[in-house]
Amino acid sequence: MTVLDKSKQAKPTATHANGACWLDAGGANTIQAHGGGVLLHDGFYYWYGENRQGPVQPGGERKRIDTVGVSCYRSRDLLSWEPLGLVLPVADDPAHDLHASKVIERPKVIFNSLTNKFVMWLHIDSADYAAARAGVAVADNPDGPFRYIRSIRPNGFMSRDQTLFQDDDGRAYHVCASDDNATTMISLLEDDYLDVSGKFTKIFPGRFMEAFALCKRKGRYWMLASGCSGWEPNEARSAVTEDLFGDWEERGNPCAGDGAELTFGAQSAFIIPPARRGSAGSGGAGGEGTYVAMFDVWRPADLRTSGYTWLPIDWSDGKMNIRHQDVWAGSTAAAPVR
Repeated sequence: MTVLDKSKQAKPTATHANGACWLDAGGANTIQAHGGGVLLHDGFYYWYGENRQGPVQPGGERKRIDTVGVSCYRSRDLLSWEPLGLVLPVADDPAHDLHASKVIERPKVIFNSLTNKFVMWLHIDSADYAAARAGVAVADNPDGPFRYIRSIRPNGFMSRDQTLFQDDDGRAYHVCASDDNATTMISLLEDDYLDVSGKFTKIFPGRFMEAFALCKRKGRYWMLASGCSGWEPNEARSAVTEDLFGDWEERGNPCAGDGAELTFGAQSAFIIPPARRGSAGSGGAGGEGTYVAMFDVWRPADLRTSGYTWLPIDWSDGKMNIRHQDVWAGSTAAAPVR
């Protein structure tokens, strides 16, 4: 667990330029939290993501960068982010799931109030993406360290791009691209969140979707996602349902304005819901404040320099609407109730 020296903390950042690399609260280092997600716990937001500061490997224009693990940052205002370091580092053993030569992507963390544990799921794969597995890790504190448990193929099926969703009843779900990305699989997790329960569904057959982000608003579940075009941006997708295991209705591209046809050059990563009054944590079901859509701006020639775009979601006409803004200035509407 990291203890921060408050006397050395920098003043809050004024704004972040959307699409650019963002600097942490110290102002000297870029935030390395790609493909990430945000957890609200006890008045702080924790941002987990891929740290891409590893060595660059020889190659063509798209040089491979070794993963060094999962980073974590902490904030009260979704703007000024204090670095907490690596909460899940890579392993030395070349055979281990977390070796730098493997794929370690899209970490998401939720808090289990029954076990008082913080549970991380992430995409684990071989360098050629043939393994297609989901990894699980657990910690006693939000800033780690996380203990890696194992990787699985949920329900016996392939799992690549993935996310977690925690409903307001405490149940949690794993959502992933399956069947060589042709379908989307939603799996109910066990009560301890460490394994799938066996209840699952496959949706959007033949639609080839990834980069899933879910939220719940006024009893309806919304999904933001991407097509499968590698590191290149494509048109965002959205869908809605009243039952995670029921029928989903696709609602098309929720983005509007210049660059909307390519999701403003970005790809979805997570939706931060507004804090629920009296709630210690937040995983996907929110209150009546601002929902924030997180996007990655991938730069495959050097993934370390990939940027971020965060945008508020407008629900004024009962649909998910996302318009581009040049800067991210934080969100008091999404701030935790204290």
